[in-house]
Amino acid sequence: MTATAERRSYDLAVIGSGGAAFAAAIRATNLGRRVVMIERGTVGGTCVNTGCVPSKALLAAAEARHVTLDAARFPGLSAPDVRPVDMPALVAGKDELVGSLRGEKYVDLAAEYGWDLLPGEATFVGTPTDPVLHVAGPDGTVEVVGAAHYLIATGSTPWAPPVPGLHEAGYLTSTTAMDLDHVPDSLLVIGGGYVAMEQAQLFARLGARVTMLVRSRLASHEEPEASTALEEIFTDEGIEVIYGAVPTAVRRDPAGGEVTIAATTADGSQELRAAEILVATGRRAVTGTLGLDTVDVRTGKRGEVIVDSQLRATNPRVWAAGDVTAHPQFVYVAAAHGTLVADNALTDAGREVDYRHLPRVVFTSPALASVGMTDQQANAAGIRCDCRVLPLEHVPRAIVNRDTRGLIKIVADADTGVIVGITALAQDAGDLAAAGVYILEAGMTVDQVANLWSPYLTMAEGLKLTAQSFTTDVTRLSCCAA
Repeated sequence: MTATAERRSYDLAVIGSGGAAFAAAIRATNLGRRVVMIERGTVGGTCVNTGCVPSKALLAAAEARHVTLDAARFPGLSAPDVRPVDMPALVAGKDELVGSLRGEKYVDLAAEYGWDLLPGEATFVGTPTDPVLHVAGPDGTVEVVGAAHYLIATGSTPWAPPVPGLHEAGYLTSTTAMDLDHVPDSLLVIGGGYVAMEQAQLFARLGARVTMLVRSRLASHEEPEASTALEEIFTDEGIEVIYGAVPTAVRRDPAGGEVTIAATTADGSQELRAAEILVATGRRAVTGTLGLDTVDVRTGKRGEVIVDSQLRATNPRVWAAGDVTAHPQFVYVAAAHGTLVADNALTDAGREVDYRHLPRVVFTSPALASVGMTDQQANAAGIRCDCRVLPLEHVPRAIVNRDTRGLIKIVADADTGVIVGITALAQDAGDLAAAGVYILEAGMTVDQVANLWSPYLTMAEGLKLTAQSFTTDVTRLSCCAA
Protein backbone atom coordinates (compact mmCIF):
# COMPACT_ATOMS: atom_id res chain seq x y z
CA MET A 1 0.00 0.00 0.00
CA THR A 2 1.20 3.48 -0.80
CA ALA A 3 -0.11 6.76 0.53
CA THR A 4 -1.36 9.45 -1.79
CA ALA A 5 1.22 12.19 -2.21
CA GLU A 6 -1.10 15.00 -1.24
CA ARG A 7 -1.94 15.57 2.41
CA ARG A 8 -5.51 16.61 3.12
CA SER A 9 -5.81 19.35 5.72
CA TYR A 10 -8.76 20.03 8.00
CA ASP A 11 -9.70 21.96 11.11
CA LEU A 12 -11.15 18.81 12.73
CA ALA A 13 -10.62 15.15 11.88
CA VAL A 14 -13.15 12.84 13.52
CA ILE A 15 -12.41 9.12 13.86
CA GLY A 16 -15.73 7.28 14.14
CA SER A 17 -19.28 8.02 12.99
CA GLY A 18 -21.54 7.52 15.99
CA GLY A 19 -23.40 9.95 18.23
CA ALA A 20 -20.31 11.77 19.51
CA ALA A 21 -18.77 11.98 16.06
CA PHE A 22 -21.88 13.40 14.40
CA ALA A 23 -22.54 15.92 17.16
CA ALA A 24 -18.98 17.20 16.87
CA ALA A 25 -19.07 17.32 13.07
CA ILE A 26 -22.38 19.17 13.01
CA ARG A 27 -21.18 21.79 15.51
CA ALA A 28 -17.83 22.21 13.74
CA THR A 29 -19.48 22.56 10.34
CA ASN A 30 -21.92 25.13 11.73
CA LEU A 31 -18.87 27.04 12.96
CA GLY A 32 -17.65 27.18 9.38
CA ARG A 33 -14.75 24.76 9.86
CA ARG A 34 -13.46 22.06 7.52
CA VAL A 35 -14.30 18.61 8.84
CA VAL A 36 -13.45 15.06 7.82
CA MET A 37 -15.07 11.97 9.32
CA ILE A 38 -13.32 8.60 9.07
CA GLU A 39 -15.22 5.34 9.52
CA ARG A 40 -13.79 1.83 9.12
CA GLY A 41 -17.13 0.03 9.29
CA THR A 42 -20.80 0.97 9.03
CA VAL A 43 -21.73 4.63 9.39
CA GLY A 44 -23.78 5.41 12.49
CA GLY A 45 -21.84 3.84 15.35
CA THR A 46 -23.14 1.59 18.10
CA CYS A 47 -26.44 3.28 18.97
CA VAL A 48 -28.21 3.05 15.65
CA ASN A 49 -26.52 -0.10 14.35
CA THR A 50 -26.05 -2.50 17.28
CA GLY A 51 -27.14 -0.71 20.46
CA CYS A 52 -30.05 1.53 21.43
CA VAL A 53 -32.19 1.39 18.29
CA PRO A 54 -32.12 -2.36 17.49
CA SER A 55 -32.29 -3.48 21.11
CA LYS A 56 -35.21 -1.19 21.96
CA ALA A 57 -37.00 -2.23 18.77
CA LEU A 58 -36.78 -5.88 19.84
CA LEU A 59 -37.69 -5.01 23.43
CA ALA A 60 -40.82 -3.25 22.16
CA ALA A 61 -41.77 -6.34 20.16
CA ALA A 62 -41.19 -8.58 23.18
CA GLU A 63 -43.30 -6.20 25.29
CA ALA A 64 -46.15 -6.44 22.78
CA ARG A 65 -46.05 -10.23 22.96
CA HIS A 66 -45.91 -10.18 26.76
CA VAL A 67 -48.86 -7.79 27.05
CA THR A 68 -50.88 -10.04 24.75
CA LEU A 69 -50.08 -13.12 26.83
CA ASP A 70 -50.80 -11.19 30.03
CA ALA A 71 -54.16 -9.85 28.89
CA ALA A 72 -55.98 -11.94 31.51
CA ARG A 73 -54.94 -9.47 34.20
CA PHE A 74 -57.86 -7.37 32.93
CA PRO A 75 -61.27 -8.85 33.83
CA GLY A 76 -63.15 -9.82 30.70
CA LEU A 77 -60.01 -10.53 28.67
CA SER A 78 -58.16 -13.78 28.18
CA ALA A 79 -54.76 -14.61 26.76
CA PRO A 80 -55.10 -15.69 23.12
CA ASP A 81 -53.19 -18.53 21.56
CA VAL A 82 -49.91 -17.02 20.40
CA ARG A 83 -47.75 -18.74 17.82
CA PRO A 84 -44.00 -19.13 18.40
CA VAL A 85 -41.92 -16.10 17.50
CA ASP A 86 -40.85 -15.83 13.86
CA MET A 87 -37.35 -14.67 14.73
CA PRO A 88 -36.10 -14.14 11.14
CA ALA A 89 -39.07 -11.86 10.45
CA LEU A 90 -38.56 -10.02 13.73
CA VAL A 91 -34.87 -9.47 12.99
CA ALA A 92 -35.65 -8.40 9.42
CA GLY A 93 -38.06 -5.78 10.72
CA LYS A 94 -35.42 -4.57 13.16
CA ASP A 95 -32.86 -4.36 10.37
CA GLU A 96 -35.24 -2.41 8.15
CA LEU A 97 -35.81 0.13 10.93
CA VAL A 98 -32.08 0.41 11.60
CA GLY A 99 -31.32 0.91 7.92
CA SER A 100 -33.95 3.61 7.63
CA LEU A 101 -32.67 5.56 10.63
CA ARG A 102 -29.05 5.11 9.57
CA GLY A 103 -29.84 6.63 6.21
CA GLU A 104 -32.04 9.44 7.48
CA LYS A 105 -30.15 10.47 10.60
CA TYR A 106 -26.56 9.73 9.61
CA VAL A 107 -25.67 9.14 5.94
CA ASP A 108 -28.07 11.75 4.55
CA LEU A 109 -27.15 14.25 7.26
CA ALA A 110 -23.45 13.97 6.46
CA ALA A 111 -24.20 14.74 2.82
CA GLU A 112 -26.47 17.63 3.79
CA TYR A 113 -23.84 19.28 6.01
CA GLY A 114 -21.15 18.59 3.45
CA TRP A 115 -18.20 17.34 5.47
CA ASP A 116 -15.87 14.75 3.92
CA LEU A 117 -16.59 11.13 4.79
CA LEU A 118 -13.64 8.76 4.32
CA PRO A 119 -14.07 4.98 4.57
CA GLY A 120 -11.08 3.20 6.07
CA GLU A 121 -8.94 2.35 9.08
CA ALA A 122 -7.33 5.40 10.71
CA THR A 123 -3.92 5.15 12.38
CA PHE A 124 -1.88 7.94 13.93
CA VAL A 125 1.60 8.47 12.51
CA GLY A 126 4.00 11.39 12.66
CA THR A 127 5.09 12.81 16.00
CA PRO A 128 3.40 14.07 19.16
CA THR A 129 3.91 17.66 18.00
CA ASP A 130 2.78 16.93 14.43
CA PRO A 131 0.21 14.10 14.54
CA VAL A 132 -1.04 12.81 11.19
CA LEU A 133 -3.54 10.12 10.24
CA HIS A 134 -3.05 7.42 7.65
CA VAL A 135 -6.42 6.15 6.46
CA ALA A 136 -6.21 2.73 4.83
CA GLY A 137 -9.19 2.49 2.51
CA PRO A 138 -11.06 -0.65 1.51
CA ASP A 139 -9.50 -0.45 -1.97
CA GLY A 140 -5.96 -0.67 -0.58
CA THR A 141 -5.05 3.00 -0.97
CA VAL A 142 -3.95 5.19 1.92
CA GLU A 143 -5.06 8.77 2.45
CA VAL A 144 -2.92 11.13 4.55
CA VAL A 145 -5.01 13.40 6.78
CA GLY A 146 -3.71 16.31 8.80
CA ALA A 147 -5.82 18.47 11.09
CA ALA A 148 -5.52 21.20 13.65
CA HIS A 149 -7.46 18.96 16.05
CA TYR A 150 -8.37 15.26 16.16
CA LEU A 151 -11.38 13.67 17.85
CA ILE A 152 -11.32 9.99 18.80
CA ALA A 153 -14.94 8.80 18.84
CA THR A 154 -14.49 5.10 18.09
CA GLY A 155 -16.84 3.86 20.81
CA SER A 156 -16.68 0.54 22.64
CA THR A 157 -17.32 -3.14 22.05
CA PRO A 158 -18.66 -5.99 24.23
CA TRP A 159 -16.06 -7.60 26.50
CA ALA A 160 -15.99 -11.10 27.91
CA PRO A 161 -14.05 -12.22 31.00
CA PRO A 162 -11.22 -14.75 30.58
CA VAL A 163 -13.20 -17.82 31.67
CA PRO A 164 -11.52 -21.09 30.64
CA GLY A 165 -13.35 -22.64 27.70
CA LEU A 166 -15.64 -19.67 27.04
CA HIS A 167 -14.10 -18.69 23.73
CA GLU A 168 -13.98 -22.28 22.50
CA ALA A 169 -17.59 -22.97 23.50
CA GLY A 170 -18.84 -19.85 21.77
CA TYR A 171 -21.12 -17.23 23.25
CA LEU A 172 -23.54 -14.46 22.36
CA THR A 173 -23.10 -10.75 23.07
CA SER A 174 -25.70 -7.99 23.03
CA THR A 175 -24.66 -7.43 19.40
CA THR A 176 -24.78 -10.97 18.05
CA ALA A 177 -27.88 -11.97 20.04
CA MET A 178 -29.94 -9.46 18.07
CA ASP A 179 -29.21 -11.32 14.84
CA LEU A 180 -30.24 -14.82 15.95
CA ASP A 181 -32.45 -16.74 13.53
CA HIS A 182 -34.27 -18.50 16.38
CA VAL A 183 -35.22 -18.10 20.01
CA PRO A 184 -33.00 -20.40 22.13
CA ASP A 185 -34.89 -22.90 24.25
CA SER A 186 -32.75 -21.84 27.21
CA LEU A 187 -30.27 -19.04 27.84
CA LEU A 188 -27.67 -18.37 30.52
CA VAL A 189 -26.96 -14.64 30.91
CA ILE A 190 -23.70 -13.72 32.62
CA GLY A 191 -23.97 -10.27 34.21
CA GLY A 192 -26.43 -8.18 36.20
CA GLY A 193 -26.06 -4.71 34.68
CA TYR A 194 -28.17 -2.70 32.27
CA VAL A 195 -27.51 -4.79 29.16
CA ALA A 196 -27.80 -8.12 30.98
CA MET A 197 -31.19 -7.22 32.45
CA GLU A 198 -32.60 -5.93 29.17
CA GLN A 199 -31.41 -8.96 27.20
CA ALA A 200 -32.59 -11.43 29.86
CA GLN A 201 -36.11 -10.04 29.86
CA LEU A 202 -36.15 -9.70 26.07
CA PHE A 203 -35.44 -13.39 25.47
CA ALA A 204 -37.63 -14.55 28.35
CA ARG A 205 -40.56 -12.68 26.81
CA LEU A 206 -39.79 -14.17 23.40
CA GLY A 207 -40.10 -17.64 24.93
CA ALA A 208 -36.65 -18.68 26.19
CA ARG A 209 -36.03 -20.14 29.65
CA VAL A 210 -33.57 -17.64 31.11
CA THR A 211 -31.16 -17.89 34.05
CA MET A 212 -28.96 -14.96 35.11
CA LEU A 213 -25.57 -15.41 36.79
CA VAL A 214 -25.01 -12.24 38.83
CA ARG A 215 -21.88 -11.45 40.82
CA SER A 216 -23.46 -9.05 43.34
CA ARG A 217 -27.04 -7.90 42.65
CA LEU A 218 -29.16 -6.64 39.80
CA ALA A 219 -28.44 -2.98 38.94
CA SER A 220 -25.78 -2.91 41.63
CA HIS A 221 -25.14 0.84 41.27
CA GLU A 222 -28.78 1.76 41.85
CA GLU A 223 -31.01 1.71 44.93
CA PRO A 224 -31.21 -1.71 46.64
CA GLU A 225 -35.02 -1.44 46.87
CA ALA A 226 -35.16 -1.23 43.07
CA SER A 227 -32.86 -4.22 42.76
CA THR A 228 -35.09 -6.31 45.03
CA ALA A 229 -38.23 -5.25 43.20
CA LEU A 230 -36.65 -6.09 39.84
CA GLU A 231 -35.74 -9.55 41.06
CA GLU A 232 -39.35 -10.12 42.11
CA ILE A 233 -40.54 -9.00 38.67
CA PHE A 234 -38.04 -11.23 36.91
CA THR A 235 -39.01 -14.19 39.09
CA ASP A 236 -42.66 -13.56 38.29
CA GLU A 237 -41.77 -13.70 34.59
CA GLY A 238 -39.85 -16.96 34.98
CA ILE A 239 -36.31 -15.57 35.01
CA GLU A 240 -34.08 -17.24 37.60
CA VAL A 241 -31.41 -15.05 39.20
CA ILE A 242 -28.41 -16.76 40.82
CA TYR A 243 -26.32 -14.50 43.06
CA GLY A 244 -22.65 -14.54 43.97
CA ALA A 245 -22.03 -16.28 40.66
CA VAL A 246 -18.50 -16.42 39.26
CA PRO A 247 -18.09 -18.68 36.19
CA THR A 248 -15.00 -20.89 36.44
CA ALA A 249 -15.23 -23.01 33.28
CA VAL A 250 -17.34 -23.41 30.17
CA ARG A 251 -17.72 -26.32 27.78
CA ARG A 252 -20.04 -27.17 24.92
CA ASP A 253 -21.25 -30.62 23.99
CA PRO A 254 -18.92 -31.87 21.23
CA ALA A 255 -21.88 -32.41 18.93
CA GLY A 256 -22.67 -28.70 19.12
CA GLY A 257 -25.36 -29.13 21.72
CA GLU A 258 -25.86 -27.55 25.13
CA VAL A 259 -23.34 -25.37 26.91
CA THR A 260 -22.37 -26.13 30.50
CA ILE A 261 -21.08 -23.48 32.90
CA ALA A 262 -19.31 -24.40 36.11
CA ALA A 263 -19.61 -21.58 38.61
CA THR A 264 -19.13 -20.75 42.25
CA THR A 265 -22.28 -19.19 43.68
CA ALA A 266 -23.67 -17.98 46.98
CA ASP A 267 -24.96 -21.53 47.50
CA GLY A 268 -21.70 -23.26 46.58
CA SER A 269 -20.43 -24.71 43.31
CA GLN A 270 -22.98 -25.40 40.59
CA GLU A 271 -23.13 -26.60 37.01
CA LEU A 272 -25.71 -24.99 34.78
CA ARG A 273 -26.74 -25.97 31.27
CA ALA A 274 -28.46 -24.10 28.48
CA ALA A 275 -28.69 -23.95 24.72
CA GLU A 276 -26.76 -20.67 24.61
CA ILE A 277 -24.73 -18.28 26.76
CA LEU A 278 -25.05 -14.52 26.53
CA VAL A 279 -22.15 -12.57 28.05
CA ALA A 280 -23.03 -9.05 29.24
CA THR A 281 -20.13 -8.16 31.54
CA GLY A 282 -19.29 -4.71 30.24
CA ARG A 283 -17.59 -3.09 27.28
CA ARG A 284 -14.09 -1.99 26.34
CA ALA A 285 -12.96 1.04 24.37
CA VAL A 286 -12.01 0.53 20.71
CA THR A 287 -8.50 1.99 20.56
CA GLY A 288 -6.15 -0.92 19.83
CA THR A 289 -5.41 -0.10 16.18
CA LEU A 290 -5.19 3.70 16.41
CA GLY A 291 -1.44 3.93 17.13
CA LEU A 292 -2.04 6.25 20.07
CA ASP A 293 1.42 5.68 21.59
CA THR A 294 2.95 7.26 18.48
CA VAL A 295 1.38 10.63 19.30
CA ASP A 296 1.62 10.40 23.09
CA VAL A 297 -2.06 9.74 23.78
CA ARG A 298 -2.34 7.68 26.97
CA THR A 299 -5.00 5.06 27.62
CA GLY A 300 -6.30 3.34 30.75
CA LYS A 301 -6.36 -0.33 31.70
CA ARG A 302 -9.53 -0.92 29.66
CA GLY A 303 -8.20 0.86 26.58
CA GLU A 304 -10.10 4.06 27.30
CA VAL A 305 -8.57 7.36 26.23
CA ILE A 306 -7.54 9.35 29.29
CA VAL A 307 -9.01 12.84 29.10
CA ASP A 308 -9.25 15.91 31.33
CA SER A 309 -12.49 17.62 32.39
CA GLN A 310 -12.67 19.32 28.97
CA LEU A 311 -12.21 15.97 27.14
CA ARG A 312 -8.70 16.78 25.92
CA ALA A 313 -6.33 13.82 25.72
CA THR A 314 -2.71 13.86 26.90
CA ASN A 315 -1.73 15.21 23.48
CA PRO A 316 -3.19 18.76 23.41
CA ARG A 317 -4.34 18.42 19.79
CA VAL A 318 -6.24 15.19 20.41
CA TRP A 319 -9.64 14.87 22.07
CA ALA A 320 -11.95 11.96 22.88
CA ALA A 321 -15.71 11.65 23.31
CA GLY A 322 -18.34 9.04 24.07
CA ASP A 323 -17.82 5.41 25.00
CA VAL A 324 -14.11 5.49 24.11
CA THR A 325 -13.60 7.47 27.34
CA ALA A 326 -14.23 6.15 30.85
CA HIS A 327 -17.31 8.37 31.12
CA PRO A 328 -20.94 7.11 31.42
CA GLN A 329 -21.91 5.06 28.38
CA PHE A 330 -25.14 6.66 27.20
CA VAL A 331 -25.66 7.97 23.69
CA TYR A 332 -26.90 11.32 25.01
CA VAL A 333 -23.62 11.63 26.91
CA ALA A 334 -21.73 10.89 23.70
CA ALA A 335 -23.67 13.56 21.80
CA ALA A 336 -23.06 16.12 24.54
CA HIS A 337 -19.37 15.20 24.47
CA GLY A 338 -19.15 15.75 20.73
CA THR A 339 -20.61 19.25 20.87
CA LEU A 340 -18.44 20.14 23.85
CA VAL A 341 -15.26 18.98 22.09
CA ALA A 342 -16.04 21.01 18.98
CA ASP A 343 -16.58 24.12 21.10
CA ASN A 344 -13.45 23.58 23.18
CA ALA A 345 -11.17 22.62 20.30
CA LEU A 346 -12.33 25.20 17.78
CA THR A 347 -13.41 28.17 19.91
CA ASP A 348 -11.40 27.61 23.11
CA ALA A 349 -14.68 27.62 25.04
CA GLY A 350 -13.24 25.88 28.10
CA ARG A 351 -16.46 23.95 28.75
CA GLU A 352 -16.49 21.05 31.22
CA VAL A 353 -18.72 18.01 31.62
CA ASP A 354 -21.22 18.15 34.49
CA TYR A 355 -22.82 14.83 35.46
CA ARG A 356 -24.53 15.93 38.68
CA HIS A 357 -28.02 15.53 37.24
CA LEU A 358 -27.40 12.91 34.58
CA PRO A 359 -30.45 10.63 34.15
CA ARG A 360 -29.91 6.86 33.93
CA VAL A 361 -32.42 4.50 32.33
CA VAL A 362 -32.62 0.72 32.03
CA PHE A 363 -35.23 -0.32 29.47
CA THR A 364 -36.61 -3.29 31.33
CA SER A 365 -40.38 -3.46 31.72
CA PRO A 366 -41.20 -1.79 33.99
CA ALA A 367 -38.22 0.47 33.33
CA LEU A 368 -35.69 1.47 35.95
CA ALA A 369 -34.63 5.12 35.84
CA SER A 370 -32.86 7.45 38.21
CA VAL A 371 -31.26 10.85 38.53
CA GLY A 372 -28.95 12.31 41.14
CA MET A 373 -27.66 10.46 44.18
CA THR A 374 -28.71 7.19 45.67
CA ASP A 375 -29.29 7.01 49.43
CA GLN A 376 -25.83 5.47 49.88
CA GLN A 377 -24.10 8.07 47.69
CA ALA A 378 -25.74 10.94 49.55
CA ASN A 379 -24.63 9.58 52.91
CA ALA A 380 -21.10 9.07 51.58
CA ALA A 381 -21.12 12.73 50.50
CA GLY A 382 -21.90 13.79 54.07
CA ILE A 383 -25.57 14.58 53.48
CA ARG A 384 -27.92 13.67 56.31
CA CYS A 385 -30.63 11.90 54.32
CA ASP A 386 -34.36 11.61 54.63
CA CYS A 387 -35.82 9.09 52.17
CA ARG A 388 -39.20 7.72 51.21
CA VAL A 389 -40.11 4.71 49.07
CA LEU A 390 -43.62 4.63 47.58
CA PRO A 391 -44.81 1.26 46.18
CA LEU A 392 -46.74 1.65 42.93
CA GLU A 393 -49.79 0.12 44.59
CA HIS A 394 -50.43 3.67 45.83
CA VAL A 395 -50.13 5.31 42.39
CA PRO A 396 -53.50 5.52 40.59
CA ARG A 397 -51.98 5.17 37.10
CA ALA A 398 -50.40 1.85 38.08
CA ILE A 399 -53.64 0.68 39.68
CA VAL A 400 -55.60 1.44 36.51
CA ASN A 401 -52.94 -0.35 34.45
CA ARG A 402 -53.41 -3.36 36.76
CA ASP A 403 -49.65 -3.56 37.11
CA THR A 404 -48.45 -2.22 40.45
CA ARG A 405 -45.01 -3.83 40.29
CA GLY A 406 -42.41 -1.20 41.10
CA LEU A 407 -41.74 1.84 43.24
CA ILE A 408 -40.61 5.45 43.41
CA LYS A 409 -37.93 6.63 45.84
CA ILE A 410 -36.96 10.18 46.74
CA VAL A 411 -33.74 11.01 48.58
CA ALA A 412 -33.72 14.40 50.29
CA ASP A 413 -31.41 16.45 52.46
CA ALA A 414 -32.95 16.14 55.93
CA ASP A 415 -31.72 19.59 56.94
CA THR A 416 -33.02 21.56 53.94
CA GLY A 417 -35.62 19.34 52.32
CA VAL A 418 -33.84 19.71 48.97
CA ILE A 419 -34.26 16.64 46.78
CA VAL A 420 -30.90 15.12 45.79
CA GLY A 421 -31.99 11.87 44.14
CA ILE A 422 -34.97 10.19 42.50
CA THR A 423 -35.37 6.55 41.44
CA ALA A 424 -38.37 5.02 39.69
CA LEU A 425 -39.15 1.46 38.74
CA ALA A 426 -42.29 1.97 36.71
CA GLN A 427 -43.86 2.23 33.31
CA ASP A 428 -42.40 5.35 31.62
CA ALA A 429 -39.79 5.65 34.37
CA GLY A 430 -37.50 7.43 31.91
CA ASP A 431 -40.01 10.26 31.72
CA LEU A 432 -40.03 10.48 35.52
CA ALA A 433 -36.24 10.71 35.48
CA ALA A 434 -36.45 13.52 32.91
CA ALA A 435 -38.80 15.38 35.25
CA GLY A 436 -36.35 14.60 38.03
CA VAL A 437 -33.57 16.37 36.11
CA TYR A 438 -35.59 19.58 36.20
CA ILE A 439 -36.46 19.11 39.88
CA LEU A 440 -32.82 18.63 40.88
CA GLU A 441 -31.52 21.36 38.58
CA ALA A 442 -33.98 23.82 40.16
CA GLY A 443 -32.98 22.75 43.66
CA MET A 444 -36.58 22.00 44.55
CA THR A 445 -37.59 20.75 47.98
CA VAL A 446 -39.86 17.89 48.95
CA ASP A 447 -42.47 20.42 50.10
CA GLN A 448 -42.44 22.21 46.74
CA VAL A 449 -42.93 19.00 44.75
CA ALA A 450 -45.65 17.86 47.16
CA ASN A 451 -47.64 21.02 46.48
CA LEU A 452 -47.19 21.43 42.71
CA TRP A 453 -49.84 20.64 40.12
CA SER A 454 -49.71 17.12 38.75
CA PRO A 455 -52.22 15.65 36.26
CA TYR A 456 -54.28 12.81 37.65
CA LEU A 457 -53.79 9.33 36.26
CA THR A 458 -50.25 9.90 35.08
CA MET A 459 -47.22 8.04 36.35
CA ALA A 460 -45.62 11.43 37.03
CA GLU A 461 -48.23 11.93 39.75
CA GLY A 462 -46.21 9.33 41.64
CA LEU A 463 -43.47 11.93 42.16
CA LYS A 464 -45.94 14.21 43.92
CA LEU A 465 -47.35 11.35 45.99
CA THR A 466 -43.86 10.25 47.05
CA ALA A 467 -43.07 13.81 48.08
CA GLN A 468 -46.35 13.96 50.02
CA SER A 469 -45.41 10.74 51.81
CA PHE A 470 -42.68 12.62 53.71
CA THR A 471 -45.40 14.29 55.81
CA THR A 472 -48.63 12.45 54.98
CA ASP A 473 -49.92 8.89 55.08
CA VAL A 474 -50.82 8.70 51.38
CA THR A 475 -52.74 5.47 51.97
CA ARG A 476 -55.35 7.62 53.71
CA LEU A 477 -55.83 10.03 50.78
CA SER A 478 -58.66 9.74 48.30
CA CYS A 479 -57.59 8.84 44.78
CA CYS A 480 -57.15 12.40 43.55
CA ALA A 481 -56.61 14.32 46.80
CA ALA A 482 -54.25 17.26 46.48
